[in-house]
Amino acid sequence: MSVLDTTAVRLKETAEGSPTLVCLGFCGGGTATFHDWLPALPDGVGLVAVCYPGREGRFAEEFARTWDELATDAAAGVAAVAGQGPYVLFGHSMGGWMAFDVTVRLAAAGAPAPRALVVSACNAPDLGVTDRDRFLAQGQRDEELLGWMSTHGLLPEHVLEEPELTEMAVELMRADLAARDTFTHTPGARTGVPLQVFSGDADPVIGEDAGPRWAALTDGPFRHDVLPGGHFYTPEVWGGLPARITSLTTGAAAAPTPVLSVSAAPRGTAAP
Repeated sequence: MSVLDTTAVRLKETAEGSPTLVCLGFCGGGTATFHDWLPALPDGVGLVAVCYPGREGRFAEEFARTWDELATDAAAGVAAVAGQGPYVLFGHSMGGWMAFDVTVRLAAAGAPAPRALVVSACNAPDLGVTDRDRFLAQGQRDEELLGWMSTHGLLPEHVLEEPELTEMAVELMRADLAARDTFTHTPGARTGVPLQVFSGDADPVIGEDAGPRWAALTDGPFRHDVLPGGHFYTPEVWGGLPARITSLTTGAAAAPTPVLSVSAAPRGTAAP
């Protein structure tokens, strides 16, 4: 099987002339999270979700043990999509750092750059892994990790009912946390592509300086949208997030100067 079959999993074909939204997941996550976004995609926009080693179609592979190993793998998957046409790169939580790192790596390799970089629910990476970023930690008990995953809708009921599946879910989460904890920001690393940042107004993970710090890491247009809810926003906001990605419909990520755009969407219940 090719990289496009296993690492870059195509969930929706792209219409000619339209961009592809390429998604990088969070700790313990896979590609399934992004299936729910299909109805929210703008007309013609395709969808690809990057599958990290050790899960889904790559279950037989070893987990990535370091950030560099994981980022190298993710960059190869994104590069395979980048060669097929315009794309927008998205990452949530740990995936936001991954999307930034992959964008920098692809630029250094001379690969096609994304039309825009979109990061969600993550602090700027220039401080490295801080205590705030370890809101999930390797030292937490299995029950704590399972509780967090269940609360945020990452574990279907059938998984929680099967001890072997819950054990696998915890193993996967711990592997991702271990890789995350080896992340270091390369001094001076930045991008020139348009950058859009999403954060939740009730997310305790996100620092008050997240917007300005992210703005300092791009030479391109910048936009920061503060949305209702916590780390995964509200269910309504999370389910419709692709419709808020400006580069999927306008070809530009933001206004030419840093702005703060507060969503006017009605507040819903707590994030799943």
